[in-house]
Amino acid sequence: MLDTTDVTTVRTTHHRGVPVVVVTGEVDSTTVEPVRTQLFTELDRRPSGLVVDLSGVGFIGSTGLHLLAEAITRAARLEIPLAVVAEHHAVRRPMQITQLDRAVTVCVAVDEAVTAVLPR
Repeated sequence: MLDTTDVTTVRTTHHRGVPVVVVTGEVDSTTVEPVRTQLFTELDRRPSGLVVDLSGVGFIGSTGLHLLAEAITRAARLEIPLAVVAEHHAVRRPMQITQLDRAVTVCVAVDEAVTAVLPR
């Protein structure tokens, strides 16, 4: 079961050499800034690919969706492949409604997302 506590955390790990920004908790107007900072710091490093792991997110508000759209746009401008891990309805459904799922690769597992962003 997904833990939906009010505490939001963000950290970067690496999986098969690809940075993975791991977010847990809720992403809304009161918690978005640390997520924004971490995402844009990783994009500014110009990695060969980037994964945003939202599998531990129990709620994503409009501010979080806007941040995701910004990250997708920045990654595209920098030509950095980006994938999102979103296995729960609480994240996947808002991404479908806003059609963000059409702008980025959405996966159900980190390994799948890493494969999607690795150079072929």
